[in-house]
Amino acid sequence: MNLRAIAIWAVSVPVIIAALGFFHQGLAAAGLINFFTWTFYFEVILNGLLQGVMYSLVALGFVLIFKASGIFNFAQGSFVLFGALTMVGLMEMGLHWIIAFVLTAGVMVLVAIAVERVVLRPLVNQPHIILFMATIGIFYFMDGFGQTLWGSDVKVLDIGIPKDPIFLLPGVFDGGLLVNSFDVIAALCAALLVAVLAVFFQYTRTGRALRAVADDHQAALSVGIPLKTIWAIVWSVAGIVALVAGIMWGGKLGVQFTLALIALKALPVLILGGFTSIPGAIIGGLIIGAGEQVAENFIGSAIGGAIQDWFAYMLAMVFLLFRPQGLFGEKIIERV
Repeated sequence: MNLRAIAIWAVSVPVIIAALGFFHQGLAAAGLINFFTWTFYFEVILNGLLQGVMYSLVALGFVLIFKASGIFNFAQGSFVLFGALTMVGLMEMGLHWIIAFVLTAGVMVLVAIAVERVVLRPLVNQPHIILFMATIGIFYFMDGFGQTLWGSDVKVLDIGIPKDPIFLLPGVFDGGLLVNSFDVIAALCAALLVAVLAVFFQYTRTGRALRAVADDHQAALSVGIPLKTIWAIVWSVAGIVALVAGIMWGGKLGVQFTLALIALKALPVLILGGFTSIPGAIIGGLIIGAGEQVAENFIGSAIGGAIQDWFAYMLAMVFLLFRPQGLFGEKIIERV
């Protein structure tokens, strides 16, 4: 994302938020929705943005693998579940959460490398649908294997992150904006991870090699970049990202088999942001998180609720119709 794009977003986002607020205020004045105050509106926006960062964290694993190898890794959701289950299992054995995290990170790296080498590397020249179906098989295997190792009961993942409600900006908004402290800390952890990855990709030798592979596989091979090594690194990084996502979502919802399905919510995030764009994954997550919360809290009350379950997918469908490459994805033009 260049500086011009950043400037455009910096100006347009507050305008869009304000316009949506006036729109819903008008609906409330006309009696079409039940309730609207600016304090509650910004509270909903803020909580939606915090949840959107969590969506982005899952989507980031998809983007990393798709950029480097062109594979849509449907198994990323099962990586999230497997990482959370493994960490909880080690903590139940009496290990401190920091030691459990380090050991689980090592396990995730080994699992990611094994999946890349044993399953996907032999299929690298096959049609994309074959690779996609292979990742679906990995998804169900990892899902079942993790529950076989650690059990299928709902587990509590507690690493000491507080979950008390807090009030932000009480001097600006009447009573302040109510948010959950866990959501704030989880969003900060996700933002820190994204910043670390950005520095890694931008300023390290390995990161530059990863970007070169993402831009052009053949050109990267021609200058001596080992493609297979790069793929192993990317899958390992995606495994670590999945572990962090598993910790955050597991701490919020509990570690259970439905945690793997959080990957389904990452799909509209990817469609909005673009499958090849890391900034797009972040912005797409923020749009989905804030949009579904606003729709559920203001429009859902007027039509019976449950908008949050399908809003993201309907928004993604609109993007597929008018901008299938997403906001920041690469538009591929094939000439005959």
